[in-house]
Amino acid sequence: MSKLTATATCTAHGAIVEQTGQVVPQALLAERVAWLAGLARDLAADIVAGRWSAADLDALASGVGLDGRVLPSKGWMALRRLGWDVRPASGVHVCDRVLRCAQEQAARLLRLALHRRAVVAAIVAAWPREPGRRTDAEWAALRALLPDGVGAAEVRNRTRQVRAYRDSHDGVLPADLTEVEGPPACAAQIVLAAGDRQLATLERTSEHTAGLRVKLPLTACPASAKDWAWHLLPIALPPTVPSEAKLCSPTLRLHHGRVRVDLPFQTPIGFAPATGHVIGCGFDWGLNTLLTGTIGHLTAEGRVVTDGRPLAYDASGVSAKLHRLRDQREHLAAKRDRQERLLAGLTPTDPRVAELTPAYEVIAVEHERVCARIRRLNKALAWSAARWALDHALAAGATVIYLEDLATLEARGRRGRANARLSGQVRGQVVAAIRHLAAKHAIAVVTVPARGTSRYCPRCGTGTSALTHCPAPDRLTERGWAWAHCPGCGLSCDRDWAAAERILARGLLGQQATRTDRTTGTRAIRQVVEGNVARARRPRKATRAARRARRTRTDLHPRPAARDRSKNRPTPKRPTRASKTSSRAPDRRTVPAPLPNRGGQRPAGQAPQTTRPPAGRTGLARDPQHRTGFHRVAATPVLPLGQYADGPPRPRPPDLPEILR
Repeated sequence: MSKLTATATCTAHGAIVEQTGQVVPQALLAERVAWLAGLARDLAADIVAGRWSAADLDALASGVGLDGRVLPSKGWMALRRLGWDVRPASGVHVCDRVLRCAQEQAARLLRLALHRRAVVAAIVAAWPREPGRRTDAEWAALRALLPDGVGAAEVRNRTRQVRAYRDSHDGVLPADLTEVEGPPACAAQIVLAAGDRQLATLERTSEHTAGLRVKLPLTACPASAKDWAWHLLPIALPPTVPSEAKLCSPTLRLHHGRVRVDLPFQTPIGFAPATGHVIGCGFDWGLNTLLTGTIGHLTAEGRVVTDGRPLAYDASGVSAKLHRLRDQREHLAAKRDRQERLLAGLTPTDPRVAELTPAYEVIAVEHERVCARIRRLNKALAWSAARWALDHALAAGATVIYLEDLATLEARGRRGRANARLSGQVRGQVVAAIRHLAAKHAIAVVTVPARGTSRYCPRCGTGTSALTHCPAPDRLTERGWAWAHCPGCGLSCDRDWAAAERILARGLLGQQATRTDRTTGTRAIRQVVEGNVARARRPRKATRAARRARRTRTDLHPRPAARDRSKNRPTPKRPTRASKTSSRAPDRRTVPAPLPNRGGQRPAGQAPQTTRPPAGRTGLARDPQHRTGFHRVAATPVLPLGQYADGPPRPRPPDLPEILR
C-alpha cells in the first residue's frame, strides 16, 4: 500500500494567542505572518545570492559534504553539511527553527538551478549551426546530453536564452548558468516542514477542521524571545481532503492580505502494476480537440480490439477565450514596458513623473489581474479534462491510461501553429492532474513515444502504409490536416482518433518495456512496438419486444402450423377499426396566446412552455446534471457500455406487472 501526496490550499481567517487568549483578527494575523515570512525570505535570499557561483553549484551538485559524507535529502541539512550557514541581522532574535526554514527554501531554489544548469550546459555543448532549426543528427546529439524529462518547450526557451546572451557578447557562448541569469528571487513564505514541534504543530480536530499551532513574531524586528508568541490558527479543510488522509507540515504565505496555508496531505492508495493490463485507454493531444481517446482490449491472441467509439474533449471555446486574454495581456505588457522606458528617461524631479507613475501602477495591476485569470482558467481546464479522461477509464473498467510523451512531441508546420494555440492550455498540467487522479483509483498512467502516431494507418500499416490527410471525408483529393484516409484499406476517420488508436496499441503491445523512474515514479515506454488495431462494435442489447417475447415464451414471427401451410382455405382478413386515426396536425390559430397572468380565453394550439427542455447529457459522470464545468466545452458523455464493463442495471417502474418489465 503506497501513499499519494497532494496539497490543498486553505485560508486562516484569524487566530488566538495561546498565552493570553487574545483573539487576533485576520488583518493583524496577516501582518504577523508577513513579518515571519519576510524574515525567512531575507535569510534565504542572502544564502542564494552568496552561493550563486559556478564553484558553489559544483559543490552542491557533487552530493558530498565537507566531512566526506553524502548530502542528505533535506535541504537545510545539506547546506549545513556544506558549511553554508546564515545569521540574522544584528538586533534581530530568530530561533534556529526559522533558520532551518530559510535554509530549506534556499536549498530548493539552488537544486532547481542545478537542473537548469544541466539543460544550459547540454545546449551549449551541442550548439547547432542554425539555432532556430536543428537537424535530426543535432537533435539526437542534444537528447543524449539532456537530463531525463526535459520537454521541447524547455529546450526552445533555454536556446533562446543562450542565443540572446551570445548576441549581446559578440558571439561568445556562456560558460555556466550564473552568466546567463542572476540569482533566483525568493518568495515570502515560511516552509514549516523544515521545523519541528518547537516552531509549529498540526492536529486534526474533526473531519473537516484542523488546528495549526505556530510561533509568530509580535513585532517586525523581534529583539528577544519575549517578542514571539504561540498562535492557534483554526483551519477549515476543503472537501478534497479525505477523512483518512494524513496531514503534513504546511507552508504559510500571504496572498492579497489573507493568510494562505498550503497543506500537504497523504492518502493511502492501492498499487497500480506496470504490466499485465488487458483493458486500456489511449489519448492523443489533438488538433481539433484538446484530448481525443479510445478504449481498447488486448485479446489472448495478442490483438488490440477497440469498440469503434471515439472520445473527444473539445475545448475550442475555452481556447478562444484564452487567446483573447493572452492578446490583452500582451497589449498591457507593451504599455507597461513603454511606461517603464518613459520613467527611466526622466529624473525624479521632473513633473511628468507624477503623471506617469499612477498610470504605470494601474497598468501593472491590470496586467497581473489578467495573468492570474489565465492561470486560473488553465488550471480549471486541465483538471476538468483530467477528470473526464479518468471517468471514461473507470466506466470502461480500464487499468491503464496511455498518453503521448510530451518530451518527444515536437511538431512542425500547421501542427506547430496548433501547438502554439494550445500552449495556454498547459498540457503538462493535464498530465499531472491525470496522474494524480488515476493514482487514487490504482490506475497506471504510462507515456509512449509520440513520433509517427498520426502518420501511419492503425488498421493495415505497421509503419509501412502512410495516411493521407485531407480537410474532410468528402474532400479526399485536397490537402489538409483534420481527416485521415488510408489508400490501402480505405480507412476514413478523424486524424486524432487514428492517432489515439496507435497510442493505445503501442501501450498495450509494448507494456513489457515499461520503465519506472525511481525519483519521480513516472512510467514511460521508450521502445516502439507497432501493431494493427481492429474495431469490433459492442453487441447491441435486444429490443424491448424481443425481451418481452422471451419472458412470455412466444415468438415475434411464429411459423404457421402444418395444417395452415396449405392454401385450402382463404387467408383471414385483418380486423378493421371503427375509426381511423389521422396523422394530420390539428389546426392552430395564428393569433398569439395571452400571458399566463392575465385574463382571457386561450386560443387553440400548443400551451406555452413554462420551463426549458432538459439539456443533453454531456460531461462528467459524477455530476448529476452531467455538466463539464465550462459552457464552452463539448465532451463525449461518460457511459458504461458494452462487454468491457457491466454497467448498473436500469431502474424499472415498481408498479408495472412482472410480465411487462
